[in-house]
Amino acid sequence: MGRFMVYVFLLAGAFSHAQVQDSLILGFPEYLGYVKSFHPIAKQAELALDMGQANLLKARGGFDPKLNVDYERKEFKGTEYFDRLNATFKIPTWYGIELKGNFEQNEGAFINPEEAVPEDGLYSAGVTLSLGRGSWINERMATLKQAKFFREQSEADRDLLVNQILFDASLAYFDWLQAYRNREVFANFLNNAQIRFRGIRSSALAGDIAAIDTVEAKIAVQNRALELEQAKVTLRNRTLELSSFLWLGDNIPVELQPNVRPDLGLDTEIDRAFEIQGLPLDRFDLENHPKLRSLGYKIDGLRVDRRLKTNKLLPTIDLEYNFLTETPELANSFITDQYKGGLRFEMPLFLRKERGDLRLANIKLRDAEFEFDNAQIEIQNKILAIYNELESFETQNRLIEDIVDNYQALLMAEERKFSFGESSLFLINSRESKLIDAVLKRNMVENKFFSAKAKLFNSLAVNPENL
Repeated sequence: MGRFMVYVFLLAGAFSHAQVQDSLILGFPEYLGYVKSFHPIAKQAELALDMGQANLLKARGGFDPKLNVDYERKEFKGTEYFDRLNATFKIPTWYGIELKGNFEQNEGAFINPEEAVPEDGLYSAGVTLSLGRGSWINERMATLKQAKFFREQSEADRDLLVNQILFDASLAYFDWLQAYRNREVFANFLNNAQIRFRGIRSSALAGDIAAIDTVEAKIAVQNRALELEQAKVTLRNRTLELSSFLWLGDNIPVELQPNVRPDLGLDTEIDRAFEIQGLPLDRFDLENHPKLRSLGYKIDGLRVDRRLKTNKLLPTIDLEYNFLTETPELANSFITDQYKGGLRFEMPLFLRKERGDLRLANIKLRDAEFEFDNAQIEIQNKILAIYNELESFETQNRLIEDIVDNYQALLMAEERKFSFGESSLFLINSRESKLIDAVLKRNMVENKFFSAKAKLFNSLAVNPENL
């Protein structure tokens, strides 16, 4: 734990904007910056990009040139039965075309006559061409295209993962801020109750008021102390929840110290941190939404798979032609009347497997298209609903602020009347309780307002670039 504490103090120093009574401010943009940079889930999201690149590299490997050498020899009782060497160099290319170079050398007393080649070996160079299945798309082509789409999809999925962890971290910060404000409310009103109790006790000792009033004042102090203690517990729990999002390099978790407090002027920082500042309703763009981009690339990959399955309905027609020569160093030695060629034809009679695969590919594609259409409408309606919430919360904030001011005025008036002997401690406590409830409600409305902005940030799936 001692090692953690060192990092805590360093982190607190990096976070602080100002210092008031030895309190350090944990700013909201700085907090999200640390979450994005060091939280394990945020780091895990970056692995999605690495996975996409790895899959693309693997798919490109299907077009790597290949060198194949077969050598076998048999000698028994002083007789060389055979000595065979066959070396082939293949270059796969696009559209089912494969270039091939070959060297063949066979010797021995018992080799097959068709294997007989010149003493220095036989060279060949040729091409294999697919005219049916695999002509306009094949496994290698499909895998490479799908890997490219998967790489782009991985980037969109990364943005979604980062956005989600920042959204969860933001809600934890807002809850921490509300708990801190509530703790301050009860601390202030406990101080007021203690001052009032001391004044009433002095007046009772002087005989100006009845001694029983001190009991009611003491009960008020005890109630405020109880409420403060409950608020402290809530604040400590919210601080622990916030700490779970704070990490430093080398996967070191951070525990916030009691002197670290939230930014009380948060309303001016949220939009800038979320990068949604000045974004009116008519400007949000669904085309670049990460979730829709991810689903779009998924659909593109499924369309490639459908093309491949469609192509497999064709018969297999592979044509091979190779020039033969003993002197490959002479270009004119490759002549058309010295060759080795062949044709391979294959066609399933019922194509049940191929037709079943194509039907499944169509179902998967249609399912993904339905998912895309549904997600598009869901995102659009969710964003519209959040804009309505934000507009309502602006009105609610104004109303609750006026309510707090009015309750404050009533409490002050009641205290003046009490000082003139025209009111009672019971009425003061009643006014104060109403004021406390209003202030707590104001904190709650503020939390909901901030959370609605976080929901907008989450619905737009923004991956902030400036954190």
